[in-house]
Amino acid sequence: MSAQPGQPFQTYGYQTSVDIVQRGTYNIAPLAGSKRPPDPSAEEDHRVVGARHPQDAQSAVGRPVDFIRPSLVLPKARLVASEIYPVAATVPGRNGRQQNGLSADQESAHNPLLSLHHPTYGLPPALLANFAAVGLKSIYQWQASCLLAPGLLQGRRHLVYTAPTGGGKSLVADVLMLKRIMENPGRKAILVLPYVALVQEKLKWLRRIVQDVEKSVADTDDQADHAKPYHQRWKKLQRSIRVTGYFGGSRTAASWADTDIAVCTIEKANSLINTTIEECSIGDLGVVVLDELHMLDDEHRGYLLELMVTKLLLLRQDIQIIGMSATLSNTEMLAEWMKAVYFISTYRPVPIDDYLVYENAIYPAATSRQLFQTISRLKSMTNTSLMDSMPPHRMIRLSNFRELANPMTNATVALAIDTAAAGYGALVFCGSRQACQIQAGIISEAMPAPSEETDELSKRLDLLAELRSLPSGLDPVLENTVPRGVGFHHAGMTTEERELIAQAYDEGIIRVLIATCSLAAGVNLPARRVIINGARMGRELVGPAMLRQMCGRAGRKGKDEAGETYLICGNSDLQSVCDLLEADMPAIESCLAPEKRGLKRALLEAIATGLVSGTDAIKEYVKCTLLYLTVEKKIVYSIMRSALQELITEGLLHLNDDESYSPTQLGQAVVASAFAPEDGLFVHEELKRALQAFVLDGDMHIFYMFTPIQAAAGTPIDWPIFRDQLDNLDESGLRALQFVGVQPGFVNSMVQSGASLKENTPEQVKQARIYRRAYTAFQLRDLSNEVPLATIASRYRIPRGTVQTLAQQCHGFAAGIVKFCQRMDWGMLAAVLDHMRDRLEAGARADLLEMAQVTYVKGWTARLLRENGFRNLRALAEADAKDLVPILMMVNPRKAQKSQLHPTEAERYAKKLLAKAEVIVASANKIWGAYD
Repeated sequence: MSAQPGQPFQTYGYQTSVDIVQRGTYNIAPLAGSKRPPDPSAEEDHRVVGARHPQDAQSAVGRPVDFIRPSLVLPKARLVASEIYPVAATVPGRNGRQQNGLSADQESAHNPLLSLHHPTYGLPPALLANFAAVGLKSIYQWQASCLLAPGLLQGRRHLVYTAPTGGGKSLVADVLMLKRIMENPGRKAILVLPYVALVQEKLKWLRRIVQDVEKSVADTDDQADHAKPYHQRWKKLQRSIRVTGYFGGSRTAASWADTDIAVCTIEKANSLINTTIEECSIGDLGVVVLDELHMLDDEHRGYLLELMVTKLLLLRQDIQIIGMSATLSNTEMLAEWMKAVYFISTYRPVPIDDYLVYENAIYPAATSRQLFQTISRLKSMTNTSLMDSMPPHRMIRLSNFRELANPMTNATVALAIDTAAAGYGALVFCGSRQACQIQAGIISEAMPAPSEETDELSKRLDLLAELRSLPSGLDPVLENTVPRGVGFHHAGMTTEERELIAQAYDEGIIRVLIATCSLAAGVNLPARRVIINGARMGRELVGPAMLRQMCGRAGRKGKDEAGETYLICGNSDLQSVCDLLEADMPAIESCLAPEKRGLKRALLEAIATGLVSGTDAIKEYVKCTLLYLTVEKKIVYSIMRSALQELITEGLLHLNDDESYSPTQLGQAVVASAFAPEDGLFVHEELKRALQAFVLDGDMHIFYMFTPIQAAAGTPIDWPIFRDQLDNLDESGLRALQFVGVQPGFVNSMVQSGASLKENTPEQVKQARIYRRAYTAFQLRDLSNEVPLATIASRYRIPRGTVQTLAQQCHGFAAGIVKFCQRMDWGMLAAVLDHMRDRLEAGARADLLEMAQVTYVKGWTARLLRENGFRNLRALAEADAKDLVPILMMVNPRKAQKSQLHPTEAERYAKKLLAKAEVIVASANKIWGAYD
């Protein structure tokens, strides 16, 4: 069936854009790009890469390999995806799809205010050129209406707004923030994002956008000064916009004074604002952007966002606050709290069709309630089928393959393969990490193998080589799925693995990506089709906000012309899913309520930073909270008095004779270290005991102190492993753990009984915290003693990503512990801990700290380089990159040797390692040059 001239892109509900592509109506270029011409220099790059010893390495490097390059042929698909076919009785319709009308360029020509070049926005040519380079020349009508609201472009009003995912929210905040920084060169910006991955992504974006953009710095110097080269460089530095990232694990050299835009996680932003208030430099702040504002009611971190806004509102400084989210329901109430202009947009530039898949039948999601009612009615009837009563738009054929017998699996595979075959990307959400890997395996078995010697296969093999060159090695599941264009993405993977897989999917190298729901909020990856395999993430049903986040990944301007979402559900969840599809977004609530204990920290921070002290000022501060707007006033003041009394009882605040409050030394230390009051008190108790008898003839006591409380709180203990690690401790390590409260006898009894820790009383809670921290401390000890990450993951039976996350969390917690000791005037303890903090960051013993500064050289890699002749930074700087390749090969514990790899893969692997070796030598040269 061919499209007729003038016919809309989709004619019938059952004929999707993917169907049209498969019928050959439109020519779709493959996302992977065109085939590369043969590289004439490729033959010169064949090397022997399997040397195991340094002596072999020196002789092997540079010797040509005596073989003709063979092809890597993938076997045919073992499974066949089921056919998706239309149902004849389907009534033609648009499924609620919006008509977008004019194209962006046509709208811009029709309305000049939709062009970013319009003088009303006052954007400089360099910024406009950078926007144009990434495809942003015009804006949508809603963006223009929002920006042109009175006072926003001038920075006089706060703003709260909501728009669908992919609707262009970020651009509004970017324009307002950059305009504020450029026009007020003495002012700074803080951009707050909930996840490290989003911070890193935004950092790259902003640095690209502000390249060569200058602030409006007054030029009052005379011509003689301008002739000086140094002065010119300084002027250029003054005018440039400096973007810095602040997140867990980062140790940036840039200070607040050296930064124009600070891109932060929630915790870092709150700590930064506290510091500026305490040091009286808050006047330098000009704008704060809060992305993902719906995080306000997050159980664990929401109160920190509320604290930030509350402090800024109380200050009444000339600081513009901008909050945005795709999932706000009570936008007007939040705007009232923030004294802001509010804006609500429902515009979606790329239209989306939503479907519900049940028992291999595909229905419009809008009719889910009718579907459930029909099924319920049919249960009490005979001789009537669901197909007769409520025909679906399309059907998925039943499969004869045992692996596809489950209707949900069959539908997932069919929809994913159907999308990939048309040249588009499919994003599949699963309820657990294990389910991601299982689904990736099944889908890859049904994916057709790419032809030999295609650019697509070549890029996938390059990706495999890149993954193999990581210190953690190549995951065996990815080794099988990636050549067929299927990958997975979850928190159990290392950061490097997730970044490589996400980039490959974004570039079309991977066609189908299977992910947990955390990807929906953490990474910006659009798809033609979003397929949700079951409405449960873990054991819990997803909420309306998370469902919207996942579905929002479908269709993205500049990537796709349309988007589709498919929620696949089983019989047991059908009613819950129907309710979910019709559910309203939950209202955002305050996290300072008594049961969440957030107000206690809010008051301690406000008093410790000198923001408030007297009772009237404290009441004024409380009036600025979201809690005050949503709870009866008497109750709020009652919570306030109780919290203040608790802080006094715990020794964090002092009540003065004039009825004002001041922080104790302990209270100041807790706030400076960015700990919650409860965590700060626990740390204080343990550090006080450590001062009396710190075990310094070994490292175990320090590793225990550096173990993050919150990370250890969720750690399940494998008691036999705990016992084995205790048995392997030397006398110093055993003494350190016994000192903090670990008893070997108790560990043995837990092994024998198979019981779990009880946490019913305060004493049991404290005991559980100690044992979990001790168990987690073993992992930190291994990380700092150069044990490979993959070995640690295997030893404790945990995912590699969990080990890496622990290391990242530990950096921030360790910095907090050091600050705590400094504020308590425990200088000697602070010095000891600060040295170990360097070791922890390097993942190496003291003798390798200098070498571990080099890019790609951490822990085990540094040790191998040292043992194989490169004994210091200078030797590494003077090395030939080729000589490092055999040593880097020894880092990877999995299939590192050429003899275990197909020759084609071995060649690619060697090239990736050579590229890393060149980066290592360049980095060592740069650091060594700084010392010279």
